[in-house]
Amino acid sequence: MQTKQRIAVAVISALAIFGISARVAPSRAAVSGQEKPAAAKHPEMDRLQALYLGTWDYTETYAKSPVSPQGGTGSGLYTSEVGPGGFSIVNHFRSKSSIADAEGLLVMTWDPKESAYKCYVFGSEFPASIVETGQFEGDLLVYRAEISAEGMKFKLRNVTRVVSPGKIVSEEYIAPEGSPEMLLVTVDATRRK
Repeated sequence: MQTKQRIAVAVISALAIFGISARVAPSRAAVSGQEKPAAAKHPEMDRLQALYLGTWDYTETYAKSPVSPQGGTGSGLYTSEVGPGGFSIVNHFRSKSSIADAEGLLVMTWDPKESAYKCYVFGSEFPASIVETGQFEGDLLVYRAEISAEGMKFKLRNVTRVVSPGKIVSEEYIAPEGSPEMLLVTVDATRRK
């Protein structure tokens, strides 16, 4: 696979994975017997925590595209917990797929100045971080970002929805500069009991 394609796939894989969970799980502090973190100061964080916290198993289905001409599949594990003071969610993920293996860390928070969610993505396949901006659009959580890789610019859109109790679907779309948006990967997640 060309370097440009590997970078794009790794970035997109990392971004697609963050939209995967739907139940509240205990924080590390609660599990260790320490006090729980303070409640979130914004109802927006309560809504985000209700969607993302927990441990989830997921599968990835890559659409046939210039990035993955044969399509592909993968699977992984996602865990998410409340960050310090309840002002963020810290997410760890690891996946193996026919496209690329990836692991990473995401930190999601509510930015009251922008009236938007922010997601900071750190991954094993790319340097620095990617910053996404999100909003709930009805029952859908939609994150958007613009990135550059190997001299190319891409627009990303991630749409996450609950499909049934304990099940979430997240779809990652990509639009290379000057090209129409296309589905890159669909992530189906199931909450661990």
